[in-house]
Amino acid sequence: MILEHWLKTEDIRQQTVKTLSENLSMNVAGYRCDTTMIWDVVLKASVERVSIEATCADLEGVADSNTVREHLNEALPLADLRLQEAEMNNALAASIPVSMGREKVEVAIDFHDEPFYGKTAQVKAITCRGQAKKGTTHFVRIASAYVIWRQVRLTLAVVYVLPGDATLNILQRLLARLKTLGFSAKVLYLDKGFASTGIVRYLTRHHQPAIIACPIRGKDKGTRSLCTGRSSYRTTYTFTDGTLAQLAAVATLVPDKSGQRRRKWVLFIVIHLDWSPHKIYDEYRRRFGIECSYRLLRQVRASTTSPNPALRFFLLGIGLVLVNIWIFLRWEFARALGPGPRRVDPHRFRFHRFVRFLVRAIEDIYGVVSFIPTHRNPQSVIY
Repeated sequence: MILEHWLKTEDIRQQTVKTLSENLSMNVAGYRCDTTMIWDVVLKASVERVSIEATCADLEGVADSNTVREHLNEALPLADLRLQEAEMNNALAASIPVSMGREKVEVAIDFHDEPFYGKTAQVKAITCRGQAKKGTTHFVRIASAYVIWRQVRLTLAVVYVLPGDATLNILQRLLARLKTLGFSAKVLYLDKGFASTGIVRYLTRHHQPAIIACPIRGKDKGTRSLCTGRSSYRTTYTFTDGTLAQLAAVATLVPDKSGQRRRKWVLFIVIHLDWSPHKIYDEYRRRFGIECSYRLLRQVRASTTSPNPALRFFLLGIGLVLVNIWIFLRWEFARALGPGPRRVDPHRFRFHRFVRFLVRAIEDIYGVVSFIPTHRNPQSVIY
């Protein structure tokens, strides 16, 4: 195969803006600011992990940051949070390749927390409490479903988690969204946040194969009592409410601070699978690439101190959409040359290049600030 075409920076920008404008409600027609400018500012702020204000200060031909924030807040009222969630799900689905299989795919589901340090009552009302991390116990939380098919790994369902949302209800909403898109799960890989007896009973009743990371609790009793012996094994365990479940106890060896390898136990709840403990452990680690998607999300999430909770969720969703667009473009335009089944050349279009291409396309349109006023001639000091 001979490479005769070019995927250019403006092509990437056009695809990104098209995906957002066709699926998200954003209609701005101001004197100096229109919808396209809003998207360009949000995209540059996201991929550079800076604020809206810093982005507007860096671009010459855009409106003032106060104007941009005013339009964003008007377009993102808290009352429409669930509508925004539905639209964000549509934007995520826009990057599904036509050739992607939808029957019996593997699905990873997880929670993702973004630390929140504010004190306003409006924002605290939508934050979830959690274990202390990064200096806070309050987090803006989302739950997402991540579909795995060959070298395509897309986040195709997201739920904005609010205080009081039941974990089982969150799982049902994610699975319902995947069903709406035509996907069926061969195996579900669930994070320990979903390790509850209600979810175990639900998945068992619906004959859905699943592996759920199980937290180890108790000193001598509880699930910690299973962490004995030297070898991995499977067993039946009865939870305190009487729910019966199959558990896999896996004995792993990990190095400690001195470099010595010590035994560390890992537990999994296993539903409708007859795999060995080591296969369960290997498949869970290999397939649970949703953690990688969250690492990429952190690289394309704009920073904000806004008191508008809907804007905080919005910026998280934009990050997920950007990762999906990159995966779609890489699958379509970074094919590995040679015979055999279709594969992606991982070196041709890395995520960093996607990010830099998007920045360059936006900066080419609006120009960048390349000087600051000063009272003194720089040549008298620098040269």
